[in-house]
This record gives sequence, structure tokens and C-alpha cells, in this order.
Amino acid sequence: MARTTLAAASIALLALCAFTAPAQARTTATIVIQTAPPPLQYEVMPPPRRNMVWVPGHWEWRGHRHVWVNGYWIKSRPGYVYNPPAWVEINGQWHWRQGGWQNGRGHDRDRDGIPNRYDRDRDGDGIPNQYDRHPDGRKPSPGHDRDRDGVPNRYDRDRDGDGIPNQYDRHPDGRKPHPRNDRDHDGVSNRHDRDRDGDGVRNRHDRKPDNPYRN
Repeated sequence: MARTTLAAASIALLALCAFTAPAQARTTATIVIQTAPPPLQYEVMPPPRRNMVWVPGHWEWRGHRHVWVNGYWIKSRPGYVYNPPAWVEINGQWHWRQGGWQNGRGHDRDRDGIPNRYDRDRDGDGIPNQYDRHPDGRKPSPGHDRDRDGVPNRYDRDRDGDGIPNQYDRHPDGRKPHPRNDRDHDGVSNRHDRDRDGDGVRNRHDRKPDNPYRN
């Protein structure tokens, strides 16, 4: 009798496992809903932690509504990048993408576990991207950085590095105009010089703006 009871209990346990396994599998499946998630809530990202990755706050679908989950830390995996969870709209439906790890080659410059697009210090030099002259750890080509200070010419407020801002520098690129193009040799090319002959009389009031000796 005891053996029969034990066998029956074993069969019942196996049957229960058979039914619970699919249920657990469904919890990890992709969630597809019609309701768009609310806008992300503002949260202050804490200072970086060694060997840890910050997972930003996000909305999760629980029951029949969106529930906000605050950001939290997880342990990093060297050589891998963590993609945070997110909602993706596809054909009017919202698909839940669970966060997970992927090979970080080409997606995590400093290999700190934070993808480049979410990393506030991509090259890991301790300088935030917004203040880093080389946020990717690369210097501009000499042809694009006249004074070789690390700031590309198009962003450099003093391209020739002489201490005079471009807007006030007569030669912001460090080149002087050809003598033929600078009649009074004052460093300002004729086409931009308001007193081409340097006689103290502005061109528009000078009867002979190109001849300082014949007024």
C-alpha cells in the first residue's frame, strides 16, 4: 500500500513539473502589448562603480499596467556589453526587449560593460564626453587641427593657438595676406580692410582709398 501511495505521489509530482515548466518559459517570452509605455522618468545617474554596470530606470508591464522600475547596479562582465531593457514599437505594437549581455567588440570602447551610446565616458579616461576633447580616445588629423591642441579646427575658438580668439584675430589661421592683397601692410586683407591705404581715413570717406599720398 505504501509503495502504491509513493508511486502515485511521484506521478503527481512529475505531472506538476510538466505543467509548471511551460508556465516558467512563458514568463521569459517577449511581451507584446498595444499600450505605449509612458515617458521615461527623470533620474540622476550615480557615480560610476568599479566592475559594476548601471541599468537605467524603465517601465515594465506587470499585470495589466506599466510599472516604473528604478535604475539599479549589476555586476559587469569583462568583454561584454549590457543592453538595457527597452520597449520597441513594431507595426503599432509594443514589444518588450529584456536586457542582456552581448559581445562588446566594437560596441564598448573602454570595455566597462556600458555600450558606447549610453556611456558618458566612452574612452574611460575619467573625463565625461561633453568635456573631453577626444571622447573616443582619438586625436584629429593634423590637417584638421591647425595648432595641434586636440580640438578640431571647426570647433576650435583659437585655430592657430596664438591666444587670440578667431573672432578677434586678424589671422585666425596663422597666415598673413600676400603683400599685394594688403596695401598698408597692417595684416588685414584689402577686401576686409576699412582703410586700405592706412592713412587714417576710412575708404568710404577717402577720395583715394588706395593711395595714402594723394588725398
